[in-house]
Amino acid sequence: MPIPHLRAARRTLLAAAGAALLTSRRPSAEAADATGLADPVKKDIAMRLVSSAENSSLDWQAQYKYIEDIGDGRGYTGGIIGFCSGTGDMLALVELYTEWDADNPLAKYLPALRAVNGTASHKGLAPGFPAAWRKAARTAAFRRAQRHERDRVYFDPAVARAKKDGLGTLGQFVYYDAMVMHGPGAGTLAFGGIRARARRHAATPADGGGQRAYLGAFLDARVWAMRQEAAHRDVSRVETAQRVFLKAGNLDLHTPLKWKVYGDSYEID
Repeated sequence: MPIPHLRAARRTLLAAAGAALLTSRRPSAEAADATGLADPVKKDIAMRLVSSAENSSLDWQAQYKYIEDIGDGRGYTGGIIGFCSGTGDMLALVELYTEWDADNPLAKYLPALRAVNGTASHKGLAPGFPAAWRKAARTAAFRRAQRHERDRVYFDPAVARAKKDGLGTLGQFVYYDAMVMHGPGAGTLAFGGIRARARRHAATPADGGGQRAYLGAFLDARVWAMRQEAAHRDVSRVETAQRVFLKAGNLDLHTPLKWKVYGDSYEID
């Protein structure tokens, strides 16, 4: 079961990014092919790495039913990558689920989700929404919707951008994890702002730079962004996980992997 704590890092979706989530639900035209992080084995590793930080567990498939308010100002956080009622992606998820199955346990909460979007409010959601979420998570349609929105909003764009920047599997994961936490927007504390900050200090491989030097600069920029918010100031998911892989030169994210998050040790053989 997920461990309730404020340390579980959640992304910051800016208003523009939140609005973008409610537009086309077609997969990105630049969705990665099954190489690098998109290889099914590597993608599962990526999900386990993210789950270790988001849910203190490697069992990411147990998180479909997860939902709580972790007190970070984003309302309810739920599901396999931490969809939030206050940031737009939870609303987009429930809208998609309702398109696929109109008679679902969450459909009646759509007006409330639209009303609380951009806030930490539970108005119209409490007390029944968490129980309805857990009931929905028992359905194949809701689990599939969570995977679809994970890929559309976070995974596919992150991997595609990383490939354009000339990054291998580790770099693709670094981008994905950053996009999950900080959101895909262009603001200073969103993914786009972090990437821009990194590029001021090092060139991407596509621009002639070295992969290790650029990823080091990106992780530095990410740590800076994390420390701007109290809920994200524990930077161990970078410093004792991703930075460890980078220092070891493990640019292909080969197993075995050993890392720590929030002082807890994890291993993938």
